[in-house]
Amino acid sequence: MNAGRAKHMNRRVLLGAAAATLGMTAAPGFAQENSTEFEAPNASPVRNNISSFRMLDWRPYFSDTRKGAVLVDTQSRALHFWSEDQTLYKLYPTSVPLTDDLTRKGRTEIVQKVVGPSWRPTPAMKLRNPEWPDFVPPGPENPLGTHALHLSWTYYRIHGTHDTRKIGRRSSNGCIGLYNEHIAELFDLTKVGTQVLLI
Repeated sequence: MNAGRAKHMNRRVLLGAAAATLGMTAAPGFAQENSTEFEAPNASPVRNNISSFRMLDWRPYFSDTRKGAVLVDTQSRALHFWSEDQTLYKLYPTSVPLTDDLTRKGRTEIVQKVVGPSWRPTPAMKLRNPEWPDFVPPGPENPLGTHALHLSWTYYRIHGTHDTRKIGRRSSNGCIGLYNEHIAELFDLTKVGTQVLLI
């Protein structure tokens, strides 16, 4: 066997071994490749999605999970959701406000849910950006994406975005943005009255 063929065979063996290793079943308690669920070992089944962000427990932030609970961490740019019965936990990457003075923190709740939201800039936005349109109907140009969760604070929302480059960045004028597929999922999980905490 010549040296070139031996080198090719060794590479093929190495690649085959690596593929076999990657194809092995994950150990209990760890998500398999492409999985969106995570089950804690030796615990009752709790459905979670996986993320590079750190998973959190709801107890340091809420006294209960009545009507569900949403925690938005503006530092890690992540949104955490716990279902009312605590069997479901979700973790989503978000966009957050551009500056600290645009960031509102504290407790609020979801007061309205809208599919296909329209958008109007706030008076403060129009002062900063007079060239912006006064109204944008639902559709691909709408900065609120496909779904919006209105908070009890005037003008503040958790919403989708068609501009996926914004997620994971300081890019909003005060709202919390999610990928459209994530806000659609969160929209179905939350209800009017779901408690929200921004930290």
